[in-house]
Amino acid sequence: MAVTDPLCRIVAAIQPSMLMYLADSGIWSYPGPEAVKLAVADAVDDLRNVVGRANALLSEREVATPPKAAFPLSFTALHDVDLASLLPRLIGGLRQQLAVLDAVTGPAGVDAAAADLLGDAKQSTRQHLDALEQLAAKLRAGLAGSTQTSG
Repeated sequence: MAVTDPLCRIVAAIQPSMLMYLADSGIWSYPGPEAVKLAVADAVDDLRNVVGRANALLSEREVATPPKAAFPLSFTALHDVDLASLLPRLIGGLRQQLAVLDAVTGPAGVDAAAADLLGDAKQSTRQHLDALEQLAAKLRAGLAGSTQTSG
């Protein structure tokens, strides 16, 4: 199990995030600027790909995939919240996710597949963190607010 532990930790860091909750509950049904919806959808696509690859590796190794973690109950209060107002929480969640991924060490260094996937997970998280931070700055400056939609 030590070899697969990094894979399980990657899945556990990504799967129960607010980004994944928004996708599961229907990104396009939330009010907010289309630019935010597109950025969230893009992040979710990339991170779901990482989770899928981790689960595939676990399956190949005949290790049970970790059970899908439940989303925090507090997420259920988000359904009518404008996505732009959630950007600080999404950014904070990605920062926490990156810290967890940075802490995944040990067997990932000698398991080439796990190390490769961990690198991809970190890169994707950083990329989407940067994109959401830039989008938040544009929205604060009023540069991206003209694409407001009501979902």
